[in-house]
Amino acid sequence: MPAGPPAEPAAAPNDPLAIVRTRGYVSVLVISALLGVPISAGAFGFLALVSELQSLVYSDLPKSLGFQGTPDWWAIPLLAVAGVLVVLTIRYLPGGGGHKPAEGLKTGGTPSFAAVPGVVIAAVTSLSLGVVLGPEAPLIALGGGLAVGAVRLLKRDAPPSAVAVIGAAGSFAAISELLGSPLVGAFLLMEASGLGGPMMGVVLVPGLLSAGIGSLIFTGLGAWTGLGTYSLALSHVPAVGRPTLGEFAWAIVAGVLAALLGEAIRRSSLALQGLVDRRRLPLTVLMGLAIGVIALLYAVITERPATGVLFSGQDALGPLLADSAGYTAATLIALLVCKSLAYCASMSAFRGGPVFPALFVGAVGGLALSHLPGLGTTAGFAIGIGAMTVAMLKLPLTSVMLATLLLGTEGLTVMPLVIAAVVVAYVGTLRLTRLPAGPPPEARPQAAAPAA
Repeated sequence: MPAGPPAEPAAAPNDPLAIVRTRGYVSVLVISALLGVPISAGAFGFLALVSELQSLVYSDLPKSLGFQGTPDWWAIPLLAVAGVLVVLTIRYLPGGGGHKPAEGLKTGGTPSFAAVPGVVIAAVTSLSLGVVLGPEAPLIALGGGLAVGAVRLLKRDAPPSAVAVIGAAGSFAAISELLGSPLVGAFLLMEASGLGGPMMGVVLVPGLLSAGIGSLIFTGLGAWTGLGTYSLALSHVPAVGRPTLGEFAWAIVAGVLAALLGEAIRRSSLALQGLVDRRRLPLTVLMGLAIGVIALLYAVITERPATGVLFSGQDALGPLLADSAGYTAATLIALLVCKSLAYCASMSAFRGGPVFPALFVGAVGGLALSHLPGLGTTAGFAIGIGAMTVAMLKLPLTSVMLATLLLGTEGLTVMPLVIAAVVVAYVGTLRLTRLPAGPPPEARPQAAAPAA
């Protein structure tokens, strides 16, 4: 019998060039592109739902009950209800409602399709009722889980490596436009997942393809529905001059302060999380009540709306910068303290992402510093965002990109200041971070004795 056509040679597992040349990799790219459309549409729907529920609960409902505006105490009962609903989701649905935000932004491993309903319910409940967390972590889990579910439904014998890559591409698509640019989302996932080495491009290319398509879908749906893109963007940024020596000094100070504040928030939230895990229902409700009381105290002290402390802070960044002249230093410090406390309580018990509250806390801190001599408003805003983001996430490249691209052309001018603040905060955070306990002395390997 005549010999059949020669079989396609198997790709070496760690040879990126060989993998890219296989037919299977082309299939992964096609699937990633196709899945980018429905996943990004689902992510858009998630963000739209959260936004509409926030408006309904905090604006329309008080008016329908006869209030002239939203009472400052309004969030307290709502956050208690959020605590009950989140606990029920964590307890009875697969996946525990998603990852615990106090433990950082986790993206490793193959996403779970079974966990998607619990992640969505816990996140929508938390974010729409005023918890101080962001949507990025739930969107990452949502996009990855939906992609993995679709692949396993269409091709049950798909190799685990292909499933993992397509799951990552789904996560890229879900946050494609959330951070203002598909490139920022790509860097965030790349740093958070620890991608590196020669295989980085193999995994990154399908994700970038899905992110690009997802960005187009976000833009199209935003224009078609009139709801906007829910993208992190600032429309009015004050002009800034070239960095000065004094501003570099303030960038170093901001980096040190951000490392100290970030580590205090992280340790406190982890300590509270340990308590909440032991008695989840009553203590989750208590954390919700605490967030509401903190927001009420801020409103009483500053005579500003309690909603300044609530929510992720994503939509409040632009108004904060635009109205920065209307904030006194004392008001900014009160906002910084209250937002940090509410952020800490939120991470200890609820579900969501840690990114946007870190951006907001950093922005407030930077604006507070700008009241001191030698630091401009835009420069302070930028270095605060970069320093606090890296203090909470430990992702230096993403932190620099977020702080600079967010400000557009002015961000390029202040980039050297942002880099200085991020480096100082990153090194300071690593120095302050508690290392895990090592193995006992008898378990540690002994050095080999030199040969005679």
